Amino acid sequence: MKRLRAVPRWFARRFGYARAICLLLMMAFAALRVADPALVQELRLRTFDNFQALSPRVKTIRPVTIVDIDEKSVADPKLGQWPWPRTRIAEIVDRLTELGALVIAFDVVFAEPDRLNPALAAETFPNLDEATREKLKALPSNDQVLADAIRRSRVVLGETASRDVRAEPDKTLPETGFAELGDPVPFMEPFPGLLRNVPLIEHAAAGRGLFTIEPERDGIVRRVPMVMRAQDIKMLALSFETLRVVAGVDTVRVKADTGGITSIGFGPLQIPTDGNAKIWVHYANHDPSIYVSAIDVLEGRVPPEKISRKLILIGPSAIGLSDIKTTPVYAAMPGVEVHAQVLESVLTGSILTRPYWGIVVEFFGAVLLGLLVIVFAPRLGAVTLVLVGAVFASALLGVSWYFYKQHRILIDFTYPMLSTTSIYLTLIFASFIREQQQRREIRGWFAQYMSPVLVEQLAQSPEKLVLGGEEREMTIMFSDVRGFTSISESYKHDPQGLTALMNRFLTPLTDAIIARKGYVDKYMGDAIMAFWNAPLDDREHQLNACTAALDMLDRIDEVNREREQEAAHGGHVYIPLNVGIGLNTGIGVVGNMGSELKKNYSVLGDSVNLASRLEGQTKEYGFPIIVGAATAMAVKDRLAILELDFIMVKGKSEPEVIYAITGREDVMYSERFQLLRNLTIEMLAAYRSRDWDEALAAIARGRKKDEAKELAKLFDLYEERIRAYQQSPPPDNWNGAHALTSK
Repeated sequence: MKRLRAVPRWFARRFGYARAICLLLMMAFAALRVADPALVQELRLRTFDNFQALSPRVKTIRPVTIVDIDEKSVADPKLGQWPWPRTRIAEIVDRLTELGALVIAFDVVFAEPDRLNPALAAETFPNLDEATREKLKALPSNDQVLADAIRRSRVVLGETASRDVRAEPDKTLPETGFAELGDPVPFMEPFPGLLRNVPLIEHAAAGRGLFTIEPERDGIVRRVPMVMRAQDIKMLALSFETLRVVAGVDTVRVKADTGGITSIGFGPLQIPTDGNAKIWVHYANHDPSIYVSAIDVLEGRVPPEKISRKLILIGPSAIGLSDIKTTPVYAAMPGVEVHAQVLESVLTGSILTRPYWGIVVEFFGAVLLGLLVIVFAPRLGAVTLVLVGAVFASALLGVSWYFYKQHRILIDFTYPMLSTTSIYLTLIFASFIREQQQRREIRGWFAQYMSPVLVEQLAQSPEKLVLGGEEREMTIMFSDVRGFTSISESYKHDPQGLTALMNRFLTPLTDAIIARKGYVDKYMGDAIMAFWNAPLDDREHQLNACTAALDMLDRIDEVNREREQEAAHGGHVYIPLNVGIGLNTGIGVVGNMGSELKKNYSVLGDSVNLASRLEGQTKEYGFPIIVGAATAMAVKDRLAILELDFIMVKGKSEPEVIYAITGREDVMYSERFQLLRNLTIEMLAAYRSRDWDEALAAIARGRKKDEAKELAKLFDLYEERIRAYQQSPPPDNWNGAHALTSK
């Protein structure tokens, strides 16, 4: 027993407990790397992001041009709002083909027949004479016109895979041939759903590719799959299918081993991938120079060199249409440009790789460095230990940077650094404890260091807090009580009563916001400013904000009922409280803002200003909740939204479609809401087409059908505008937008 008790003392004298703990810590980190949990992955990915942010890919050639479905195009009367007639798209395809495009790839899907097909028009309009109807039926469909244009060119159609099960796949379509080395199928990203184009167009195309891009768990697009399985069909990504069509090959090689897919290619081209056939995109900075507007293509205003011998991608960036992706180098890159970046990376040989041996280097590098630290660190002095630690950290970072910069190879230095630093800090801590025990004067010094006097001195140091914040998409709310001035005047001799009243309605309104994950920014008298998706992430921030607004109306109704009863019993005048709420979704800068003396967690940006303006418009349009287009489009399938107007806000260059939130899902499917919606659609359609008489007639019909007078203010507003336009018509380039003159 004495010998057993002597073993720990001998071990402590010979090696030290700190080293034993560090050996256990090193093994724990080795097991952690093998398990590779989300935290380790996140550190690794952030490191690679920083590399790309510090040194993005430098463009040497620009082989891709993006034909942009942008705001300029959808605002042009010749094209109008998306979706455009297929005949117009056929004109664009023909124009690009004439200009010498190598291939045309669509980052959109034509999933349904054109709603403007002549045969459909013949059946839709009841007042056509029979001769006209027969002539329309005899015309080729718009889909046929587009299909013919596609046959005259080399076109790759975009399709989208989904996690939802869609219709059965079309087995008559040609499929890309795959030459498989190994068995890659189990490693391909599987999707049970596939949304394809209408068969007439599909059969005319030279190729079909998936434009599906799913971001990493943190929302950043780093890797893009080159081949996927959708409804058990092996399909290439849109970018790689474009390369296949240009090369004129029918078969693609896919190599795999027991660990997964290793590469994909054809002919001399071979692209290394990760185990799931994804490539690490080597991003360049966002490049506006590769964009051309679709309307400029149609009107012949694009220089031929922008199209000739180029790979053409057609995709959207217009508000409400754009598929925005977050990348390591740009927070809001249109999805179509991600495909362009993939094509550029492949064609210039600039693909990033994460080789299998990189994991081996990282693992054994961490073990070797950990052992060196365990053996030699306790023998070094404090200053030497810090210097050696700095050298180790610099060496790890330098090796990773060298491989990225010179060879485009991603080697993770965070795991070896984290492991070695933890061991290093453990040894430093052990050394600190040992010195504390050995030197009484040092312990006394540390006791003095942590004294309240020293803490107060540190608190009074001239260090400044970093003011500023982060940029993120948020939903902002402004709410205000209508007619509160007249209400407050009735309390001019009872300030305590006014304070109690404010607390009485601000409390339930605040509770409604907080219950729906909102953050109350500030109170401005009887007004409230709040926002969603900060400081905590909220994937459904638009829905939560709109639902909170509806809850606020319900709660203010409860307060009004209680006050009305109290007024009846007390014999005093009852003035109801009415709330106006404005909501808008957009990019804002959020963080601690203010001075060194006082700070507030708040948000700034154009989206905030628009939300404030929308709140002010509730009294003009007669609806208590008005929202911007981005908010409305995010909740259109969950709540009852009603389009109100197309407005131009002072200080903004682009108009904004605004909507009213009129209720929850039960209201959305009600006959009453459908009636209101149809009435506004009829009126707005005539108004925006400058058919003033028909617009007034639609208003007159609407007033008769709107028994509850819910649209009365809206009709009054538009009737006043129309009368003014009849006297003084808008300019020829008027797009239906109304400039706000009031807040």
